[in-house]
Amino acid sequence: MTAVVLFVALALVAAAGFAVVTTHDPKRQAITLSVFSLCLTVLFVVVQAPDVALSELAVGAAVVPLLVLLTLRKTGKR
Repeated sequence: MTAVVLFVALALVAAAGFAVVTTHDPKRQAITLSVFSLCLTVLFVVVQAPDVALSELAVGAAVVPLLVLLTLRKTGKR
């Protein structure tokens, strides 16, 4: 059972990472980066690293996409 959950979490991380790489619009890329970070959070919980999962959730899923979106808003469309 644990191996199946780990495999599913790894597959989610791989799919989300591929989505981030193939997205070209910066706004959409910030959103897919947030989803990627959420998938990484799930993976870290599965491998029993709750402290790393909490850090990834706070920084990767919230702060970094927010800073990217605010930067895009400040610089405008170019």
